[in-house]
Amino acid sequence: MTTTSSAWQEALERLQSDRRNLDLGGGSSAIQRQHDKGRMTARERVAALIDPGSSFDELMAFAGYQMYREAGGCPSGGVVTGVGTVAGRPWMLIANDATVKAGAFFPVTAKKVIRAQTIAQENRLGVMYLVDSAGVYLPMQDEIFPDQDDFGRVFYLNARMSAAGIPQLSAIMGNCVAGGAYLPVMCDTLVMTEGSGLYLAGPALVKAAIGQVVDSEDLGGASMHAEIAGTVDYKESDDAAALRRLRKLAGLYASGDLAGFARRCAEPLPPAKARPLTDVASFEGVAQYDVRDLIAGLVDADPEGSSEGGGSSFQEFKADYGQTVVCGFARLGGFPVALVANQRTVIKKKIKAGGVPGLNTRIEVGGVIYGDSADKAARFVLEANQAGVPLVFLSDVTGFMVGRDSEHEGIIRRGAKLVNAISNSVVPRLTVITGGSFGAGHYAMNGKAFAPRFIFAWPSARYAVMSGNAAAKTLMDIQLAALKRSGHEPDDQELKRLYDEVKDKYDSELDPRYAAARLWVDEIIAPGETRDRLIRALEVCAQNSRQEELKLGVFQV
Repeated sequence: MTTTSSAWQEALERLQSDRRNLDLGGGSSAIQRQHDKGRMTARERVAALIDPGSSFDELMAFAGYQMYREAGGCPSGGVVTGVGTVAGRPWMLIANDATVKAGAFFPVTAKKVIRAQTIAQENRLGVMYLVDSAGVYLPMQDEIFPDQDDFGRVFYLNARMSAAGIPQLSAIMGNCVAGGAYLPVMCDTLVMTEGSGLYLAGPALVKAAIGQVVDSEDLGGASMHAEIAGTVDYKESDDAAALRRLRKLAGLYASGDLAGFARRCAEPLPPAKARPLTDVASFEGVAQYDVRDLIAGLVDADPEGSSEGGGSSFQEFKADYGQTVVCGFARLGGFPVALVANQRTVIKKKIKAGGVPGLNTRIEVGGVIYGDSADKAARFVLEANQAGVPLVFLSDVTGFMVGRDSEHEGIIRRGAKLVNAISNSVVPRLTVITGGSFGAGHYAMNGKAFAPRFIFAWPSARYAVMSGNAAAKTLMDIQLAALKRSGHEPDDQELKRLYDEVKDKYDSELDPRYAAARLWVDEIIAPGETRDRLIRALEVCAQNSRQEELKLGVFQV
């Protein structure tokens, strides 16, 4: 069995290896073909577009991971998305990767673009589209074309953001065909490079449909659109010129108001504790740890040097109550934040009198949400909304407590209160899944279904309805009952084989790459990247100065 440190090292090395492979898109041969056309790859375009020396926070890099194998795969979903700084302000960048099936849209491609647009819309973040796509991947058109969250939703959000005054710039730097042609035309500004094509139907389809013979340039080239159709605002010679044009245009856009929490930003300070986060939490999730140590490694130090929060700016809320969930305020990169985190130590809890004579304490298991911790967290979520401070959830949760005592204490009612508070929260919410995220606990810790502005996962993250061992045993019992009903009594060897098959399948689905492939998380990040990614995510959230009125509806008490 590997030690915690070696397990983390192996996981982080694999993460870096996976990222390098994803950076290759469709592979070295496809990259060379793109270069032979005088064009950059998607990631080269992004690197040339962002401000020198700034970082690009890629999002959903694992989209489509190990999916569509019958079609040759779809690395990163065939599109590169993320937040980069252009002309001194953050922009959402969406760049088709022409090295992957000529930039064609797979089902996950559309969902990835929609998620990127949704992040931009929620945060009033300007968008730049770098278009180089052959359109819908026709063999899978039935999974891409018709539904509410399919290809058409891209244009819907495109139009809605335009109406909301969110800046959108586009550059056609290759193919832009069929329905995809509408997206860049609905942007504020359209740039197009010579040699690119913009048309509803390409030359071959035009000939098949109406018998007309026309070449690509005459049908939809940059010169035609710039001189005759008037569709293009700026015609440029090549990728480099188009990207320079985008940078100049981006620098002209007026800056909007920042969110209220950002206007209370203080001078950022480094964390009080420089201890690596991988020394706090084990990769396997079996060792206990005090989540306050994790928090201290993320948030700013206390400028007054107080030891109250271990030298950090963390101010714990109801520290002695509901201790399996830790809540409190702190500063992160100078921004005020409200943290909700699962405690992973064993708690010796005092209980009220009137129970078993002489019994005044009980043991509570870390990672489990009990009734009092649900109450506390719900109250704290409302407190964060009252203060107008973003919520940051650190999720390492087994689930809600079950059993007779817990039911008698009203765990469902109290858990529903927490779910209600999170669902109706109006401040930005961010989630980092550091370990397990199982069952209804996943929902209570601001899971994907609750629309967090950003949701990140460590390589150690695992989430599903229940843990692997419990699920494997449950599924095994179901299969065994079915076999017995059919008159087959499996022997011990067959039972072991069946169990191993069920367990292996379930474990593969617990892997964060499986989740990231399906966009259940926005990105897999290393623990050491967490603080910087959260700070830059808060900078994105700060672009939206509007906050809705908090309304709770029916609230269980």
